[in-house]
Amino acid sequence: MIDTHTHLFVEQFDDDRSEVIARAKQAGVECTIQPNVSVESLERLAALCDAEPAFCRPLYGLHPTDLTENYMAELEAIFRFADERGDMVGVGEIGLDFYWDKSLAAQQIDAFRRQIDISIERQLPMSIHVREAFATLWEVLSDYDPEKLVGSLHCFSGTADDAQLLVDKYPNLMIGLNGSHTYKKSITPEILSIVPINRILLETDAPYLAPIPNRGKRNEPAYVRLVAEHIANLLNTTTDEIERVTTDNAKRLFRL
Repeated sequence: MIDTHTHLFVEQFDDDRSEVIARAKQAGVECTIQPNVSVESLERLAALCDAEPAFCRPLYGLHPTDLTENYMAELEAIFRFADERGDMVGVGEIGLDFYWDKSLAAQQIDAFRRQIDISIERQLPMSIHVREAFATLWEVLSDYDPEKLVGSLHCFSGTADDAQLLVDKYPNLMIGLNGSHTYKKSITPEILSIVPINRILLETDAPYLAPIPNRGKRNEPAYVRLVAEHIANLLNTTTDEIERVTTDNAKRLFRL
């Protein structure tokens, strides 16, 4: 399995990071994708990827809730750092989040566009965060050639209509399913009836959004297996099959 979106570099794992990684490997996780969030997280991300270069692969980007009025300088610093390291497998975590605060909505949109441009120029996949902003997302993406938009809508929280639009118009965008998709109020069954399995990725978004039965606790990559089991039950197939297909999807997307 591949956990395609997790943040093992954050401080919530400082006391037992090596044990968390060991549990993930024991659970069958062969690789994790680690999206950056801010300028401040760069050094921690780099240290993790240097310690576990095969298991932890970095994305570089500016998260929409971490940008400030000085976002242009932040973007420059992030991608200069990425270029110096030369280990970037994608652009992320980028996107739009109007849930907490819309005061920097214009800056979010501009930063998102600039990072989409980097993804297209460098032919690297994106990990896209969207919360309470799907209408704006589709408006932004409509300005681009759909074929050139490659990546994943991480922690997909859209409607069935959003899922259908993605399938119909954006052939190179996948969706990431994590612990939130195991919750009772999730519309995951409906989403899975629309989005083909070859466009599904497994993720945790650890330390957030732990799946049932660990909801409310700290999440970790080992729990990605619980997500796989849940999807297998919904699709009336085996966990092994979900693991196989989603791993192939992740390897194809991130060129692993």
